[in-house]
Amino acid sequence: MRLPEIELKELKSIPSVESLVSDPGLRDLVESRPRTFVVDAVRRVLEAERAAILGGSEPTPREALIRKTAEHMRLYELPSIRRVVNATGIVLHTNLGRAPMSPEAADAMREAAAGYCNLEYDLAEGERTRRGIYAERLLARLAGSGDALVVNNNAAAVLLVLNTMAEGGEVIVSRGELIEIGGSFRLPDIMRKSGAKLVEVGTTNKTFLKDYEAAISDKTALILKAHWSNFRIVGFATEVGLSDLVALGRERGIPVAFDLGSGAMTDFGALGLGSEPMVAASVKAGATVVTFSGDKLMGGPQAGLIVGDSEAISRLRKNPVARAVRVDKCVIAALETTLKAYLIEEECSRLPSMRALLASAEDVAGKAGRLEKRLSELAGRGLEVSAADGSSEAGGGSLPTECIPTRVVRLRAKGMSADSLGRALRAAEPPVIARVRDDWVVLDPRTILDREEEEWVFSAVARALEKE
Repeated sequence: MRLPEIELKELKSIPSVESLVSDPGLRDLVESRPRTFVVDAVRRVLEAERAAILGGSEPTPREALIRKTAEHMRLYELPSIRRVVNATGIVLHTNLGRAPMSPEAADAMREAAAGYCNLEYDLAEGERTRRGIYAERLLARLAGSGDALVVNNNAAAVLLVLNTMAEGGEVIVSRGELIEIGGSFRLPDIMRKSGAKLVEVGTTNKTFLKDYEAAISDKTALILKAHWSNFRIVGFATEVGLSDLVALGRERGIPVAFDLGSGAMTDFGALGLGSEPMVAASVKAGATVVTFSGDKLMGGPQAGLIVGDSEAISRLRKNPVARAVRVDKCVIAALETTLKAYLIEEECSRLPSMRALLASAEDVAGKAGRLEKRLSELAGRGLEVSAADGSSEAGGGSLPTECIPTRVVRLRAKGMSADSLGRALRAAEPPVIARVRDDWVVLDPRTILDREEEEWVFSAVARALEKE
């Protein structure tokens, strides 16, 4: 198709790559960076300029193209994973990295990464040993299990259990427990990949012990129970408890696996946050193996944790798949530190995610009052600030029906929409991630970790008002 003459003229006004690269305005970048990086940035800017002109926009002045190139280079050089301030009130925010680790765990990761370490080396004996052995001993002790195994995430833990214990056989699961979690992880899909055959029993809302009994055959290799970690079925609903499944499994000689998902080490029900089955209680109930995440309600690094019967864990460890899903030295270091925090009485309160989840309404209100007062210093620049009651969430597929009372700080900026203000906060350094509700930008202090982060929020808002 022939372009109109006016578009051809405007397209011809786009400078060449070489002319921009040679422009004095980019001299510092060319001299301080690899030339190929600058050329690539210029090409991307000019490609966007061409698309904009074809879309009906006016040509961008040369000076603005140079500024865009410099900005493109700046953004390109930033780390793809950056520290952000989570002001959403969602404690285990999957998109924001779930549980923030304790300073001690972060230090342990840094120490392990900074040089050589005894990852698979016994210092006393001077010979090779199994990686993660100490972390697994701590985990087994905390869970009250015969043994434990650590892999890279809970999906891998479930896959390893199914492949080891039921490949070529049948696995009985309630239809109401065929869960899907974030990232389109579906239990039936993992089961197919494991080589096991799914046998569904019961209905979506009601499953009885007799349904499991009727489904058992000479091909049954495993009974699997999956916790509703990210949803609840209420009303006309029935599920079979773990202890009943364990009794059935023992009677018929069939192992029982329990996928806990969130992996609570703390009795949240006793703390008024809703009931979550605890890891130690699940082991005590007799499950052959229990799988759960390290970075959800436990508050540690991303890992898949498996606890249970010593013989079953030994089989899992010998499966070649276990090597494919093993964890690295940094995760082991952080996990050990997190587990020690639980094993030392009350030390789990030092975990940032636990502090955020368990913070009282009074504590959060105090943080909100302090933040409101600080941000009110910007009132003369067109910022409207007010505090209001709100609700936080556990997030991460945990405690799904629990709305945790909180106190939020709401912001409006004169001449700027809430969406624009929210976008400006995300563009800050470090970025501040907030919620936008009813034309307000809403900050929940529950997930703002400390006073330093409160100052980062203040600076981000101040810069957003300057740009406006």
